[in-house]
Amino acid sequence: MGDISKDIQSKFPNNKVKAIINIKYTANWLNSKENEFFNPYGISPQQFNILRILRGAKAPMKVQEIKERMIERAPNLTRLTDKLCDKKLIERVRCEHDRRVVYVNISNEGLKLLSEIDKTIDYDFLENFTEEEALQLSNLLDKIR
Repeated sequence: MGDISKDIQSKFPNNKVKAIINIKYTANWLNSKENEFFNPYGISPQQFNILRILRGAKAPMKVQEIKERMIERAPNLTRLTDKLCDKKLIERVRCEHDRRVVYVNISNEGLKLLSEIDKTIDYDFLENFTEEEALQLSNLLDKIR
């Protein structure tokens, strides 16, 4: 089991400072693991999040709605959706009533990719947690926000 003090070879003035540093360190570690996992699929964790949001919506969505639901609010959402369009994982659909409004919809290729990812995604880094501990962690993180 890791120890933030040993991992970064540092001492902390108090446990609250240690906790904040540990959260940031762990978030960075998780981001690295996510990037490694999604790399073979040719997408980023943010693009995966967009695809999951669109799959769950079951209907085309405005880009702003997607942005509001994202885990990591990406300021470059247009660029992320452009890349997903180029890969044929999503489609843009113009509103019939107002041509200025553009919706985004997941394509069949996007659904296939998510299905493939669903079969292999693994949260084994939480294997040391019981369900109760995972809930407690989630509640503590909610409490921070």
